[in-house]
Amino acid sequence: MKLASSGRRVAIAWRGLALSAVLFATCWSPAQAQINEVPSNIVSLQASGHMEVPQDWLTIVLSTTKEGADPATVQNQLKVAMDAALATAQAQAKPQQLEVRSGNLRLYPRYASGGRISGWQGQAELIIEGRDLARVSEVAGRIQSMTVSNMGFSLSRDARRALESQVQAQAIERFRARASEVAKGFGFASYALREVNVSSADMPDRGPVPRVMAMEAKAASSDMPIPTAAGTATVSVTVSGSIQLR
Repeated sequence: MKLASSGRRVAIAWRGLALSAVLFATCWSPAQAQINEVPSNIVSLQASGHMEVPQDWLTIVLSTTKEGADPATVQNQLKVAMDAALATAQAQAKPQQLEVRSGNLRLYPRYASGGRISGWQGQAELIIEGRDLARVSEVAGRIQSMTVSNMGFSLSRDARRALESQVQAQAIERFRARASEVAKGFGFASYALREVNVSSADMPDRGPVPRVMAMEAKAASSDMPIPTAAGTATVSVTVSGSIQLR
């Protein structure tokens, strides 16, 4: 009797395990199928917008080079030249319109044969920049203690931000229009946005004026505004992503 009773208990236990396995499989299968389901009707596309505007920021770099028997002498000569240039430039300074700041300052020895130091040489820079192109070039032309070593045009920060905002709106609108066209082309009524990426890129601004040309312009009329001619800058924004057709 005890043996038969034990056998019945084992059989009941096995039936319970089998029923649990069936219930587990029933609950697990739809979830697993949902996880493994591959989205359908997915399309990847991109659209771009760009705009070209005149450059509105002028940067002029002036520099001077001095030589002497010792570092202190050279440093003092550079200070005298820089102080004179700053006095002229800062008198006309105005935020965003004309800004003045010091640039690189270098001091290094000159060597003779045998590795012996024969003297010292130094260079100092002054940077004048701003949106008032006429004022920047005029002030740079007044400075007598330094000469122009570099000059270039670019977009001001405010102009660049405003331009990027406009171009981004243009690119987004083109992306939406293209997405609608693709959906209709495949016979779908609409689409859902799955993922999107927005990136911006600037076309290179016109490069700096070569040193020789700038020096010639300075020498031609040392007390007159430096001739300038701004170019254009282009900002491009690309919107890329994927949509699901519906």
